Amino acid sequence: MSGKVYVIHENSQWIPPFAAAFEAEGVPFEEWLLTDGSIDLAVEPPEGVFWSRLSASAHTRDHAHSKEFGRAVLRWLASWGRTVINGADVLELEVSKVAQHAALRHAGIDVPRTVAVFGTDDLVAKAREFGAPFISKHNQGGKGLGVRRWDSLAEFAAWVDGPDFEPSPDGITLLQELLVAQTPFITRAEFVAGDFVYAVRVDTSAGSFELCPAEACAIPGADGVEPEPLFRRRDDVDPALIDRYLAFLAAEGVGIAGIEFIETRDGRTVTYDVNTNTNYNPDVEATAPRSGPREIARWLGSLLPKEAVGLRG
Repeated sequence: MSGKVYVIHENSQWIPPFAAAFEAEGVPFEEWLLTDGSIDLAVEPPEGVFWSRLSASAHTRDHAHSKEFGRAVLRWLASWGRTVINGADVLELEVSKVAQHAALRHAGIDVPRTVAVFGTDDLVAKAREFGAPFISKHNQGGKGLGVRRWDSLAEFAAWVDGPDFEPSPDGITLLQELLVAQTPFITRAEFVAGDFVYAVRVDTSAGSFELCPAEACAIPGADGVEPEPLFRRRDDVDPALIDRYLAFLAAEGVGIAGIEFIETRDGRTVTYDVNTNTNYNPDVEATAPRSGPREIARWLGSLLPKEAVGLRG
């Protein structure tokens, strides 16, 4: 066999749906878990296709250095001319909401008003200039962690100066306008290989910002029973918006991503997150005409030499 798909990641809990998809499509794959290890920079990497699933939330699993490990590995792979999906430049987009905001704005896509504050010395002063209500979030986040709503500048100042303040891993705190949805949901559009797969409607009526769609992120109800699904497929997304997203992803070299947007009470469609290590909700997958993981497995398999793949059907 002359090649396989190498899945570069740091969180094994997110892998089972993709492993099942590779198996179903007859695509050989191997996991590269970037929590430790080494590379010899003078040694040629194996033949194959390399897919980076490195995450901005790695630090929440005690894998903060996986982002740095990923930077090294992805540059090494590129230097040897390997096919890398969501490579080094895309990783920079994944781990910086400032980078996402700048790229989206440059593409002509509406984004939230945002101020990036370096350190904490000017944080309260910049929040006062920004004005309440607003939200604060980590520049390097993931899963909605670190996002807080503030209706009072005094409460924000007390939090910044108090023991509960939690800095972003990179020291950059974002102050961002509070977007109020016309109806309480956001939408996540999923893309693979320059193609729109489906969109997901995510219920936000409970007020949470932690909206990870993966089964591994599911939180049981207070009585131990799984709550009603928060994630449902949505079939009425504006095709013109999808086209703008496809053009954006192509320009940024992103092969696989989920893009989140909100339709606001004042009539805007605002895009606020690009997730390049996207996960898929099992409830949505069960009813979708196409499977996100299966589309990924099929596409990555198509990039391998023919003799390496035994595609079914």
